[in-house]
Amino acid sequence: MIVDGEHLSIEDVVKVARYGEKVEIAQNVRQKVEKSRETVEKIIAEGKPVYGVNTGFGELANVRISNEKINELQENLIRSHSCGVGEALPEEVTRAIMLLRLNSLAKGFSGVRYEVLEKIAEALNKGFYPLVPSQGSVGASGDLVPLAHITLALMGEGKAFHDEREMEAKEVLERLNIEPLKLEAKEGIALINGTQFMAAIASLAWYDAMNLLKHAQIAGVMSLEALMGTDQAFRQEIAEARPYKGQIKAARNLWKLTRGSNIIASHKNCSKVQDAYSLRCMPQVFGAFYEALNFVENILAIEINSATDNPLVFDNEVISGGNFHGEPVAIAIDLMNIVVTKLSSFSERRIFRMLDEKLSSLPPFLAPEPGLNSGLMILQYVAASLVSENKSLAYPASVDSIPTSANQEDYQSMGSVAARKCMQIIENATNVVAIEFIVASQALEFFDISPSSASMAAYKTIRRYVAALERDRAMSEDIKKVAELIRNREILNEVERVVGKIE
Repeated sequence: MIVDGEHLSIEDVVKVARYGEKVEIAQNVRQKVEKSRETVEKIIAEGKPVYGVNTGFGELANVRISNEKINELQENLIRSHSCGVGEALPEEVTRAIMLLRLNSLAKGFSGVRYEVLEKIAEALNKGFYPLVPSQGSVGASGDLVPLAHITLALMGEGKAFHDEREMEAKEVLERLNIEPLKLEAKEGIALINGTQFMAAIASLAWYDAMNLLKHAQIAGVMSLEALMGTDQAFRQEIAEARPYKGQIKAARNLWKLTRGSNIIASHKNCSKVQDAYSLRCMPQVFGAFYEALNFVENILAIEINSATDNPLVFDNEVISGGNFHGEPVAIAIDLMNIVVTKLSSFSERRIFRMLDEKLSSLPPFLAPEPGLNSGLMILQYVAASLVSENKSLAYPASVDSIPTSANQEDYQSMGSVAARKCMQIIENATNVVAIEFIVASQALEFFDISPSSASMAAYKTIRRYVAALERDRAMSEDIKKVAELIRNREILNEVERVVGKIE
């Protein structure tokens, strides 16, 4: 993975963070970085006061620091800011943060030595995993606290993980043959001012949300067939009469997924006039999700290739600004949280319909010998619980702000809070869609005629891991297995092998 500060994609972030792809700094980066570093060193030599270089931070910006204590200032900044709480971030999130920080520094506006970039790249390539508490950022002066913990570990202080064990960071660096990072002027603030915590989580979450959206459409079609619904609401003419790109795309997907369904064909001329909204309005609802996630993607494409620290170095001057403020990302994550919550709620409505004999014309709760067996009754309870939790989590974090640093930093984005909630919302929604797959697969057991080729591919994939319900059994592991099939794209891959790409 070539890192140049300009061309990082969300897919690149996933490859490095989740799958361990190696990174390499582009050849043209060194010149940009060294040029900005020369500016910083010149300013120090001239004795000009510059925020964060030879002054204190935040409300202490008016305190001047002598040249002989500038390096100590940067180290003290990292130590004082390393005060996060809560569970440690997953390794993939920490790696994503490190990659995004490296890419931001590679733009050449941060005034750090080139050796700092080399150290981050080396740490990524050797699998260095700092312990980063997940709570403590307000998402405006950058994600100060989590970024400080990463820098602290690179300095050989704090904690890190190795072989799945928590250890002293210094010992882990020694085991990986990495020399600790020694900070010089401007480098501490350059490493912790930025939106990389929220942008890292948002990038991984967006990738997972898009994957989940594709699976939700497959599960939705399986449910449609189980409920004897029609495919006519997915016709191109309808979508083009209201030409949102997302709706047209979703309608195209759903039409493709319903081809060859003998179940749908079997009741083409029945007396039923139209389906419930959770079936009939799938193009409109899934389409709206596409529209929102496309907006989020555009925000992230800019953010992960931006210089977000402060101050920044331009043409022989250092300028203070506010690129560290997380507002664009905070709003985007809140929108993504709403979308994924609605996706889970949409899925739960179809689960409910399949389990209610009055709505489905299927056996109560899809149970063999109903009464003796409860069937899949309680799976809907679980889905309802997860959806309700998502609804409470989806309240926008970015509408809040609490001033910090003696009111110098008086308006925060709270994007980090939105990001933390996003991880749980995605997990909950994945489990809900997994439940829909299980319920729809069980419902199809009661048909003697075949579903669409896409539904059959999904059904066969699920049945390799989860057997049909013949009598009551514990199903936690079944949900877990299908959720993993969603995450690793096995269901999607099998469906696409049959019908082509789901957009």
